Amino acid sequence: MSAQQLDDLWQGRAACRGPNTLIFFPPSHFERKDDREARETKAKSICGSCPVRRDCLDYALRIREPHGIWGGLNETERRVLLDA
Repeated sequence: MSAQQLDDLWQGRAACRGPNTLIFFPPSHFERKDDREARETKAKSICGSCPVRRDCLDYALRIREPHGIWGGLNETERRVLLDA
């Protein structure tokens, strides 16, 4: 097994897997601010109990993921960490 495959094993244990996956990313159509905040709050609550939250966040920061909730943080919150 390659180092990359070992690094990605966390994904199979992520709490976001399954039918709720769509709430972690913005819809393809316009999303009102209050709808976005509600969607992100729900996604972040799932992240709060995730056993691989730190691995997820590390991955998103490493690849500079520009979209969605990863490791409990949205795009703007991750950008702040990268800029610090």
